[in-house]
Amino acid sequence: GQLGQIVEVLLGTSSRIGEALAFRRMDVDVTAATPTMEIAGTIITPRGEPVQRQDHPKTSKSRRIAAVPSFTAEAVRSRLSRIADASPEALLFCSREGTPLSPANVRRQLRQALALSGLAGITPHMFRRTVATAVSEAADVALAAELLGHTDPRVTIQHYIRRNQMVSAETALILERAFEKPE
Repeated sequence: GQLGQIVEVLLGTSSRIGEALAFRRMDVDVTAATPTMEIAGTIITPRGEPVQRQDHPKTSKSRRIAAVPSFTAEAVRSRLSRIADASPEALLFCSREGTPLSPANVRRQLRQALALSGLAGITPHMFRRTVATAVSEAADVALAAELLGHTDPRVTIQHYIRRNQMVSAETALILERAFEKPE
């Protein structure tokens, strides 16, 4: 049930898997003209302890409020309508008992679902890279870095943005003219 909505939140927020699983009711505003989600925590699994929500994301810059696209807002509205716990601290994505989901288990479920579709090698972190690439291509690297919560755009460029390997089709036209066969 939740996996598709988790993917839509990953794509709409650029969050890491632990950050996506840490969203609470109080972190979302999907009724505003511009829906937003605050990335304010992450899910951790301390050695020998149960999975738990940490009250801050990976870095201080990682704490941010992201405007989200309509498909993400719709996924969140759907989750909110299904959560029995009405408290502001209630997690959007949780077990039947209301406890945090394990990022490792969600990764495993994603692998299994994708395998049924004949797809392999896709991880939750690839959605973050896809978002960075899409934003960078449509706007610029600085905006992609801001969305990902990076203080240095070089990190975004080096680790997240996939370089477009397609050379402009204009080169074929130039070569066509340059080496045109006489008739």
